[in-house]
Amino acid sequence: MSARVLTTRAAAVAGGALLALTPLTAQAAQTAPAPQAPHAASAAQAPRVPQTLPTIAAKGAVLIDGTNGTTLFGKEADTARPIASTAKIMAASVVLETPGVDLEERVPVQQKYRDYVTEHGSSTADLQTGDKLTVRQLLYATLLPSGADAAYALADTFGTGATSEDRTRSFITRMNEEAAELGLPHTRFDSFDGAGADSSTPAELAKLARHAMQDDTFRTIVKTKQYKGEAPAANGRTRYYTWNNTNQLLGSYNGAIGIKTGTTTPAGDCLVFAATRGDKTLIGTVLNSKDRYTDAAKLLDHGFGTTPAEPMKLRALPANSQRD
Repeated sequence: MSARVLTTRAAAVAGGALLALTPLTAQAAQTAPAPQAPHAASAAQAPRVPQTLPTIAAKGAVLIDGTNGTTLFGKEADTARPIASTAKIMAASVVLETPGVDLEERVPVQQKYRDYVTEHGSSTADLQTGDKLTVRQLLYATLLPSGADAAYALADTFGTGATSEDRTRSFITRMNEEAAELGLPHTRFDSFDGAGADSSTPAELAKLARHAMQDDTFRTIVKTKQYKGEAPAANGRTRYYTWNNTNQLLGSYNGAIGIKTGTTTPAGDCLVFAATRGDKTLIGTVLNSKDRYTDAAKLLDHGFGTTPAEPMKLRALPANSQRD
């Protein structure tokens, strides 16, 4: 397995430079957006209603317009907090932005990836030692079941250095360099999977998510509720993998298209989310919430200018799914 040099990428992206988030001002005076369908997937379109700022459980939150970055709601949006596995958004972005990346390159699973999960009590894609998964599969394994083993495999593959420790350290450095390039001064990555002292603000996480969602592969992965694939096993046979997306907003809120959950004791329950209705896409973040999916639905309803016709019923995860 060869190391590779990661080239610093300019902050500009195809289709135009990223736009800065606007200050969180005069929120209560904003005009409600045009009416869209309510969050219950089966409900009829709701009428336009007067908008008031939603009350949410999260300690920090933001909602932005995915097209232009305009802030539509903020609660301590510029306060840095632990972000748990939402850090994997940046890990995936670094991989996808590696010059010449081959998504079909096969990466052998090493026992140390599994040991890392055990040592840290992390969520896992249950990668089996000796199996050879593609980079694309490892991205699914990182973003759907939030597999720390898969994130480790990517960092070990796309970092530089003579040892795994050197390579993962250089990969984390690249994550921080990317944060600086994107103009995220309060975002700090301490690990490749969010298990360290990784922190950011709701506003900066939403800006990162907006950037990541410009990549077709990333968008396709994070909107996938379940992935099934196969890989050559160490014994010469075929291994079959099934990974379920820990983001239960998918399939529960009408128009939800991603993005990533995160949960640790310091961070609480976190969620970076996005939804599209018609030609409008909204992106948001809730950090340290006791009811992250309801919070996300409330923010999206606020942004779309609708009220729910019925309570949102969360998509159930299979019994053996990871929780994050």
